[in-house]
Amino acid sequence: MRIGISKMGAYWWCQVAGWGGNMLMNFFFAWTYNREINASFVLRSLIIAALGLIITHFMRWVIIQTNLLHKTFERQVVYFLVLTLAFSMLYPFISLSLFNILGLFTPEQRVYSFTRLLVGSAINAFVTLLVWNLIYFIYHYVESFRKQQLDALKMQSVVKELELKTIKAHINPHFIFNSLNGIRALVDENPARARTAITELSNILRSSMQAEKMETVPFEKELGIVKDYLALEQMRFEERLKVNFDIDEDTLEQPVPPMMLQTLVENAIKHGISKNITGGVIKISSKFVNDHHELVIRNTGKLNGDFNPDGFGISSTQSRLKLMFGEEAKFSITDVNGNEVEAKVSMPAGL
Repeated sequence: MRIGISKMGAYWWCQVAGWGGNMLMNFFFAWTYNREINASFVLRSLIIAALGLIITHFMRWVIIQTNLLHKTFERQVVYFLVLTLAFSMLYPFISLSLFNILGLFTPEQRVYSFTRLLVGSAINAFVTLLVWNLIYFIYHYVESFRKQQLDALKMQSVVKELELKTIKAHINPHFIFNSLNGIRALVDENPARARTAITELSNILRSSMQAEKMETVPFEKELGIVKDYLALEQMRFEERLKVNFDIDEDTLEQPVPPMMLQTLVENAIKHGISKNITGGVIKISSKFVNDHHELVIRNTGKLNGDFNPDGFGISSTQSRLKLMFGEEAKFSITDVNGNEVEAKVSMPAGL
């Protein structure tokens, strides 16, 4: 309500200032050209200003009632010209009629017929109302464009927040069940390893929940979660899963999307290692390349028909990189060396 009142207040201030300025301009030109400024002149000027304010306010009412500002641009232009022309005839007709009734015509005006005076005044009124309409339409066009921009930015912000929360919240339930089953098997056989596994699983779940509150985490923290994850998976695969790390220590403080590396490693195990009877190797490297932080995950296997560009691991990685870094980040997944799949992420170096 306050916004509506504020806008209406600004509208009336502009109306009064505009038509008041128009009246003062008439006085200025009369004084400049040494015309007589008497009571009749003052009354005529007041009638022109007051009537102009009323006529343009009525014209605004017609614009609102016909929903003109929401029509197509072509229709707006046509209606705009028709409306200006119609009111430019009505405005001088009423003002000249009042002048005639009140006897306010100047000696020069009495020489001409009412029709001729109407035509001449209509031309002047058309110019005045054209300027008024241009100002009114441009103002609302700019306001509408600004509102659309703000709405678009708000929508983008909401969509981004929802997408990030959806992506961050993802933890494969099968992994959790497998880990719990593995831990249960270790409780009697190797209690110490079972306790360690519980801590590892707890770290992963805690990190997943905290990820909803953060857009990036230090790579060192993300790498620790991945190591916990791989340690749990090794309970299931045993000797079938081998892991190699090649980490440049200078990259440990680099900001990365939380759970992204874990998702890609999980993807490598699901579509690579688990598909091979003899298992395989996962190699994780992190280094700087051309002012970018490059993460590479290689796993034994082939893309073949298992590659799904719309799968969660691929699509979530692409979405997150685009949302956070735009076109500056790159992601690719390809076959290499005949029996390996390489997923590569390149992000702008943050430090």
